[in-house]
Parts: sequence; C-alpha cells; structure tokens
Amino acid sequence: MSAPQESFLVSCAKDAAVGGLIALALFSLMIGMQADVATGLGGQLGITYRWGAVGIAVAVVFAGRLLLNLFVWKADTPVTRTLGSFIPKASSVVGLGKYAMPIFLVLAVVLPFLLTYWLGSRGSRQYLDLAILVTTYVMLGWGLNIVVGLAGLLDLGYVAFYAVGAYSYALLAQYFGFSFWVCLPLAGILAAFWGIILGFPVLRLRGDYLAIVTLAFGEIIRVVLLNWYEFTGGPDGITGIPRPSFFGIEFERGEGGFADVFGLEYSSIHRIIFLYYLILIMALVTNFVTMRLRKLPIGRAWEALREDEIACRSLGINTTNTKLTAFALGAMFGGFAGSFFATRQGFISPESFTFIESAVILAIVVLGGLGSQIGVVIAAVVMIGGFEFFRGLEEYRMLVFGLLMVVIMVWRPRGLISVRRPSIALSGGKASVISADLVQEGHG
Repeated sequence: MSAPQESFLVSCAKDAAVGGLIALALFSLMIGMQADVATGLGGQLGITYRWGAVGIAVAVVFAGRLLLNLFVWKADTPVTRTLGSFIPKASSVVGLGKYAMPIFLVLAVVLPFLLTYWLGSRGSRQYLDLAILVTTYVMLGWGLNIVVGLAGLLDLGYVAFYAVGAYSYALLAQYFGFSFWVCLPLAGILAAFWGIILGFPVLRLRGDYLAIVTLAFGEIIRVVLLNWYEFTGGPDGITGIPRPSFFGIEFERGEGGFADVFGLEYSSIHRIIFLYYLILIMALVTNFVTMRLRKLPIGRAWEALREDEIACRSLGINTTNTKLTAFALGAMFGGFAGSFFATRQGFISPESFTFIESAVILAIVVLGGLGSQIGVVIAAVVMIGGFEFFRGLEEYRMLVFGLLMVVIMVWRPRGLISVRRPSIALSGGKASVISADLVQEGHG
C-alpha cells in the first residue's frame, strides 16, 4: 500500500472515530439511560442502563461514516463508479414513471378485494387502515408539491392547513349539523383562505426566511387550537365527529343500512372500504388538477418562479399573484385531506397537528423528488408504510428510518425520481427529459 493511500485511510478512520465519539456522547443520554418504574423498589422511579444498545448505535455511526469517507465523498473510486452504474438514465426513469402510474392505479383500485380475498374481512382491516393512511399522505404530498416542488416555496407549516380543514369540518358538523359532503368544499375553501392570509404578508421573503415564517404560522395555529378551549375544546379535542354516508345511506346494522339496502351481510369492513375509495378518489382528483395546472400559464409561472424570481419578474409575471395561487391551492388540498382525517378518526386534537407532521410531509416530497408525482407515491409508501411495519422496534425505528433517509439523500440527493418530462416541449417530436441537476432547488 502506497503512502498516499495509507494516509487517506488513516484520515478516513480518524474522521469516523470523531463521529463515533460524538455519537457516544449523544446516545449515552438518549439511549443508554432509560427512566422507568423499578418494581423491586416499591414502585419508585429508577434508571435502566442499556450500554449494549449504545455500543451498537456507535458502531453503526462509525461504520457508516467510514464507508461514506471511503466510497462516497471521495470523488472517483471503483465503488462509486459501480454505484453510478445502478443509477438509471434520465430517459429510462421517465419511461418507467410513464408506466408506473397506471400500474399503481390498477393496484390501488383492486387492493381491497385482494386483501379481503386473501385475509378475510377481519384480517384485511389492519392493512386497509394502513392503505388509507398512506393514501392520505400521498394526497398531502401532492398538495405540498405545488408549493415546494413547482413554485419552489419552502413551506414548513403545511400541517396548519391540514389542521384548518380538520377543525373546519369538526366544528361545522358540531355547531351547525352539516354533513361531510357539505363541509368538504367548505373546509378546502377555508384552508385556501388561510393560505392567502399566510402568503400575502410574506411575499417579499424568500428561502430560509420564508421557511421560518411558515414554521411560525404552523405553530401559531396549533397553539390557538390548544388554548381556545371554549371553541375548539383545547387539549381535550373534539369527539363524536360524524362519519360520511354513501349518498345518504349510513354504514350501520339494521334496516336502512348499507348492507340491508344492497342485500349484503353486515360487516364493519364496508365502511373501511368506502373510506379507502373516498380518499383514493380525492387523491386522484388532486393529482389530475395538479397535472392540468402544470400545463397552464399559472403552472409555467410557478416553475419560472422556482428557477429565478428576478428573471420571472422581468418577464412580466406577477410574482405576488403567483405565490398566492401556489399557497392557496396547496392549502386547499391540505384542507380537503384534513376534513377526511377528521371524519375517519372521529376525534381530533391539536396533538395530531404538530411540526413533525409537516416534516414528514416535506420529507415525502423531497425524497420522492421535487415536482415528481410518482416519486411522492413511492416515498409515501416507503416512509408511512415502513413506519407502521417497523412499529415494534419502538425507539429504534426512528433511528433506522433516519439512517435510511441519510442513505437515500447520499445516493440520490435530488430524490428518488429526479428527472421528468418538461411541461412544455418546443420540439414537435419526442420530448426530452429534464435532469434534476438542471433544476433549481427552489428559493422563490
């Protein structure tokens, strides 16, 4: 081994050792000591030491840092060339996305029947609930993709519009007795109104400053919901939120119920399947509207704003209206999803709309690829579905998923689907594709 190679290995090992020491200092408090009730001490509070788990976490950090130094952060190695060969070309990725969406659509439509056939009504309920949750986050990701992926406006408070939609339906149903179908458009309109309220005073801000303001807006909404006890119920939340009906037919046992009207044997799975198809239709409408808007002048204005706001303004585009429409439309779809969340849960509280929800939705958009619709679907399935399947890992699952997100961002820094067809192609023949390297991350 030559001297330069040996010195390179030594420097990589030293850097990994420093990372391991930092991980040891952090994990000693976060993982190594856990407070619990000591049964042998008459129910007193004691501390359980878990140094084995700390050692595993430090070893993972050391090994990961060393591998990154050796094979990723070095410009040209055999391993990086090998990994690069696995990254598909832009044309193949776009071609794959062209056929992936119909495949996902067909699978989503037949999923309840497949699960019921394989697992029965009782066994399929858990997976249908998970499918409803994943589809809800797909819809939220597509709504946020308008703001972040297309317009390039970094929004860290998207959960505020989600909360506005949920509480709009819950309060309208509680105080006025409105049905879900009446409250659904009202929840979207109210959320869009709050999107305009947020967008109007912060139009001059860009980049990190805009992110801070949107983060503050999300926290303001949560704190108001938490403290306005007489109106929102405060930390107690709102219970007894009515369920949606199938054109006035309730999903209940007995005469006049859904099973009785259609001559079926009563099963609670009917309502779950109905909720699944309801959120699926809502998500597909979100996708259809987004794809149509991308080809309209307002969609091209969003993309121009994402690339360069100064150039966008010099072309005569009204950046004020462009930002307002992006905020309003993204907030509207968040409000729709929030109203569905309220009717599905039957109970809402401010604790359901914390900052971590905004972070998860934003992570879905970024990991899937900014501006990519199919990328949002893949990221939502992996993240939300993975969270549920690894729920048994307790505190380790967050560590595992954090590690996976780091790996994905190192391997595909622009997201899983980082290329797409342009919204408008100048040539009359086969449209070329746009690589993510040629697209701004968004500082509008």
